[in-house]
Amino acid sequence: MSTRMTIDVDGLSTSYLTAGERGPLLLLLHGTYWSRVWLPVIDDLAAAGLRPVAVDLPGLGRSEGELTAETATVPALAAWVRRFADALTGGADEPLSVAGHDIGGAVAQHLLAGGDGPGVRRLALVNSVTYDSWPVPGVARYRDPAVVAATTTEELLAARRTAVTAALARPATEDELADYLDPWRDRRVCRSWMALAGAADSRYTFDLVPALKGDLTPKLLVWGEDDAFQEVRHAERFAAEMPATTLVRVPAAGHIPMENDPAAVAGALAAFFLE
Repeated sequence: MSTRMTIDVDGLSTSYLTAGERGPLLLLLHGTYWSRVWLPVIDDLAAAGLRPVAVDLPGLGRSEGELTAETATVPALAAWVRRFADALTGGADEPLSVAGHDIGGAVAQHLLAGGDGPGVRRLALVNSVTYDSWPVPGVARYRDPAVVAATTTEELLAARRTAVTAALARPATEDELADYLDPWRDRRVCRSWMALAGAADSRYTFDLVPALKGDLTPKLLVWGEDDAFQEVRHAERFAAEMPATTLVRVPAAGHIPMENDPAAVAGALAAFFLE
């Protein structure tokens, strides 16, 4: 069964979801949501023989801290993920197995091709940002300091409710939506989220394209075909241009395919990372 745990990173309590105690470590990175997006597949990944760890980035989800315009950039978050991995593994300093969703996919791509640290053993992107596919308008608006200053917790909650409802691509109960939205009831988390949104910049993925085109690391794309935020055409382009890349489509699934077909997503990830 999945469980929530904490570990100290940079002197702050960092929250993560995990299941199982053995098997190869698999880091699961979220983007404009939080570790809750990985909950539907955590147990299946553990049952397959992996040790899945879905971390809440600093200031987001259940983690302490607060992101700023500087610490919310993709390179800064990638460096933080390295420190989290070091804390988790006792400083093993080994190549990582990473799956990234949404902007977490940009962080994962930077871990692979950004030239820092011991690298990535295998990379999976799940309805991730790529190339210049991001930020979408609902995120880009937080680049404006006036918008950030004027946004109340209640207004951000309402905006996130709309985004989560669309991303689920299926009917959701009020309890389920409340569970997804709960972290944003904290003004600190709201400020962190707006910092993440304001720091969203497609150059962090677009500038990696030359390095990715020359990289032979095995890559997997798992994509909900009905995603209106990160359309499947971006995945098709990535799969066509990047070596050692396989695309697995998830029919009738939206931006969070883990919620629409958890068995398909967990199966594809497990098969890839255990290969």
